[in-house]
Amino acid sequence: MFRILRAALGALLIAGAATAVQAADSITGAGATFPAPVYAKWAEMYKAQTGAGLNYQSIGSGGGIRQITANTVDFGATDKPLKPDDLATNGFIQFPTVVGGVVPVVNLPGVKSGQIRLTGAQIADIYRGVIKKWNDPLLVRTNPGMTLPNLPITVVHRSDGSGTTFIFTTYLALKAAHWASDVGANDSVSWPVGLGGKGNEGVAAFVKQTPGAIGYVEYAYATLNNLTYTQVQNKAGKFVSPTAAAFAAAAAGAKWNAAPGFYLLLVEQPAPDAWPISGATFILLHTNQAKGKAVLAFFDWAYKNGDAAAAQLAYVPLPAAVKEQVRKLAWSKLK
Repeated sequence: MFRILRAALGALLIAGAATAVQAADSITGAGATFPAPVYAKWAEMYKAQTGAGLNYQSIGSGGGIRQITANTVDFGATDKPLKPDDLATNGFIQFPTVVGGVVPVVNLPGVKSGQIRLTGAQIADIYRGVIKKWNDPLLVRTNPGMTLPNLPITVVHRSDGSGTTFIFTTYLALKAAHWASDVGANDSVSWPVGLGGKGNEGVAAFVKQTPGAIGYVEYAYATLNNLTYTQVQNKAGKFVSPTAAAFAAAAAGAKWNAAPGFYLLLVEQPAPDAWPISGATFILLHTNQAKGKAVLAFFDWAYKNGDAAAAQLAYVPLPAAVKEQVRKLAWSKLK
């Protein structure tokens, strides 16, 4: 899987460098780092099959929203879906592409992935600076039988406007009243403590080089960087590990047909095996733009041909019925 991901990211960089010679129906996009690995793989496959390229800039959801608003790209990508009123105001079409998971990752000597358990309230207190050391009694109580290191906790968060941050802080706001009132849930918040890294890549790099660190990244970045992930307690009270099956369990109950503008959040789903910090990622484009049909052609191709590649990178493809719903409800709005 790591080889596939590295090759895909390399292909995305190559596609970005070759804009001068792209075919007429090549497209540009910018935004969320969360789906960048799968968009890179899809771009590589699409280029090989059709000759059309994709130049995608992984700059964060906030940047993607700004660029599509300013008409400097053909589509924007965001993990923070826009509400129906915002879509109408801006003349946007919005639709989901895949589902994934935001994962707490740590750098603790001798600790392997899945060995440490955290509750949502504990993660919130770590990110508020209330829990300061890894051997805090609260963490010891949740991890019986483990010898937690006597290390200070270094908090790492996103420095850019980020849909990954939106998913993460939405989860924390649901689990901790102090977080909800003092910090809140958004793509950019006033962090009480910690270091900021740009993109999922920046957070992963900070965690990897800082003993005692904790950060949050999309699952593919945890695997690519060989980072240690934690278990997290879900709504059913079960401590679960981040896996494609756990993301799929969170997505299984999603009622897309009851979500105007496809505005839907997947955090804290009730399924017994659901990963509690799951989310979909979304595409934004104007209802009336020059390359709108080329954008839809790319994602229609990905809907039909990209599921296996998405699954290899631990994303969850959308059900066939949801894809068809997107075609009927969202794509019909393109002028």
